[in-house]
Amino acid sequence: MVCALGAAVCFGTASVLQAVAARAAARPGAAGSGVDTALFLRAVRQWRYLAGLGLDAVGFVLQIIALRHVPIYAVGAALAASLAVTAVVAARLLGVRLSRREWGAVGVVCAGLLMLGLASGEEGDRAGTLALKLGLLAVAGLVLLVGAVAGRLPDGSRALVLGLAAGTGFGVVEVAVRLIDSFSLRELRNPALYALLLGGAAAFLLLTSALQRGSVTAATAGLVLGETVGPAAVGVAWLGDRTREGLTWLAVLGFAVAVAGALSLSRFGEPKAPPAT
Repeated sequence: MVCALGAAVCFGTASVLQAVAARAAARPGAAGSGVDTALFLRAVRQWRYLAGLGLDAVGFVLQIIALRHVPIYAVGAALAASLAVTAVVAARLLGVRLSRREWGAVGVVCAGLLMLGLASGEEGDRAGTLALKLGLLAVAGLVLLVGAVAGRLPDGSRALVLGLAAGTGFGVVEVAVRLIDSFSLRELRNPALYALLLGGAAAFLLLTSALQRGSVTAATAGLVLGETVGPAAVGVAWLGDRTREGLTWLAVLGFAVAVAGALSLSRFGEPKAPPAT
């Protein structure tokens, strides 16, 4: 759980840096599509985006460690809490002012994570079936397809679709980590490995586009829902994730509280760029 929270700190800080870089890399009047590789290539030339990618890499390692020891639902809720980290970092580094309600939401997220930490059991020991692995690969491909057509949607719905698709891609990564026994050559025949690579790459592209255009709140809310609800359900239904005996109610409550608190902080998924100096 400590690793999951460490990943949330890395991802939350990275989102501040990447959002500023994505805005700076945007070309005025450019419509683009959901899968905007040109935007990504422009953003990646900036040190803020590169620093964000570095933090993402550290966070991903911590996320893998967490997923090997605690249920997916606990890790997913902890990752959603990265929005609370984003809010605090934005308040410190970018001068964004948090209202009392938003500071309360940060406290709500922390309370939800505390409940989850108390109620979480060990990760499930079920091996994923071939059908589940192939299904995960299909979902990763669908994420890429949805992102490709999202650019034709109106601004409001486009942001929500991009965010939800990006969150689903990150959710694919969460589940895929549990379906890979070891990162060795024999795993080259495992569809989950390709689901992880495709889902993660698609999610990064879509998230960059979501940070650059459309409604911040809609995009980030979709991101949180996509990376928490689906993976948590897969972990419980197919991989055997459980809670401590008699504390299922506390885990469900903690999960709901943490995600609700994160959703109320969704505007911090894309803080505004600081004034040029």
